Amino acid sequence: MLQQAYDFCDESNAIYDLLSNINEDQFNESTLFKGWTFNNVIGHLHVWNYAADISLKDGDEWKEFANSALKAFGGGSTFSEFENTIIKGAKGKELLNIWKEYYSNMTERFAVADPKKRVKWMGPDMSVRSSISARHMETWAHAQAIYDALGVDRVNEDRIKNIVIIGNNTFKYCFTINKKNLPAETPYLKLTSPSGEIWEFNNQENDNFIQGLAEEFCQVVTQVRNIDDVNLNVKGEIANEWMSIAQCFAGAAEQPPKPGLRKKVKK
Repeated sequence: MLQQAYDFCDESNAIYDLLSNINEDQFNESTLFKGWTFNNVIGHLHVWNYAADISLKDGDEWKEFANSALKAFGGGSTFSEFENTIIKGAKGKELLNIWKEYYSNMTERFAVADPKKRVKWMGPDMSVRSSISARHMETWAHAQAIYDALGVDRVNEDRIKNIVIIGNNTFKYCFTINKKNLPAETPYLKLTSPSGEIWEFNNQENDNFIQGLAEEFCQVVTQVRNIDDVNLNVKGEIANEWMSIAQCFAGAAEQPPKPGLRKKVKK
């Protein structure tokens, strides 16, 4: 059974539990992520969960989805406009429950799939393990805007190691998409997990290193926080440059939020 599938489900359940206690009007509340509402966030997660799920079958359903998405974005449609063609106007608690039922069911399909099987995506193909890990990463990242808007302190679990691994593995990618010279070696990481366990990656002898809380590393590589807004100990020119451009999600290079922009709202 693929553990990353259950990590994705557990992360989603934590968000569902948070949102199941708010009223319908709050789903229209704007967040500090591009002004997206709670409805926008959950709708976005649902649509791309659906996309990942149908990619397991690699049949006509995936081809139709991918072609529709490319046509929409090529024609200037926004994410929300395209995603609404899938959601069909669902919002609030109705949308929340549609999202939950779907991610619960897809978890079981991913859990029994061959982790090494290659599946389609809007970018390069990837393994089943990478696909569901990416869903976990995106779920965790987009939900931070909701936690912040509600003024809730997020309680993370050690399942965020999946996100740390993606963040570390995309070191070269960050330099490539920003058209920067590629360093020879990834900085040493020494991160403290939510449970207090120490996670270490890469060469300990590297003069470039990053130390601190794993959740803060995740916040930086998913661009939900600026490096200046966390307490990571970053040493070395390469490590500092990495943290200034870190991006563990696919697509063109994007700038991190400005210092102080993404934060928990005081209620």
